[in-house]
Amino acid sequence: MSIELVTARTEVYGEVTPAGAFYATSSPDQESNRAILLHVLRSGNRAPFSAEIACQWAESSNPEAALRSVFRLQRLGLLRGTHQARADSGLRLEDALPPLLARLSDQQKTLLADENGFYLAAAGFAHEAAEELAGLSADLLSLQSRHDRLLKNNLRVNTESWGLLDPSGRSELGFWPLFIGQQRFMLIVSGTPRLQDQSFVTLVQELDKRYR
Repeated sequence: MSIELVTARTEVYGEVTPAGAFYATSSPDQESNRAILLHVLRSGNRAPFSAEIACQWAESSNPEAALRSVFRLQRLGLLRGTHQARADSGLRLEDALPPLLARLSDQQKTLLADENGFYLAAAGFAHEAAEELAGLSADLLSLQSRHDRLLKNNLRVNTESWGLLDPSGRSELGFWPLFIGQQRFMLIVSGTPRLQDQSFVTLVQELDKRYR
């Protein structure tokens, strides 16, 4: 159950929702909303929410404006409050990734590749297939860059995700770019993606700790 950050009378901590994590990593453009989400992602568990914390997240000296920005993100479902602060896993990235990736697909088949076509970790894919898919994902990133003006400016397509679909339009293999700092990664999901799972938030947090 979502807890109202702004009006709560007991201690609550800020937490990014899966939708918020997706929005925060969907573009390299760190505008104000993404900046707030990234602050919460990195430090929401360190101190209970307050007007002072809101100012830190929004990088503002105006508490009223900062609270308004935080409330708007919560109303959009990108932020929520929790009475229990999120605990860090304490695992090495190499150990944390495979189980997180497995939970992001209904087939438990997911891999994470970098923009150069190398895969960092995989769940459910054989090594050879993972290498080939990582190379394919780099080609798709290049294709997206070459046709970015057409897709975004002319066609108003505001996503950089790609998919291989069955005749009914359901994804058989999806490619989801993640922007962590100035680095691009590709999340490759076989079957139905489960990016609404809390594991997606944890994945973004773990990558952000290493690569931001």
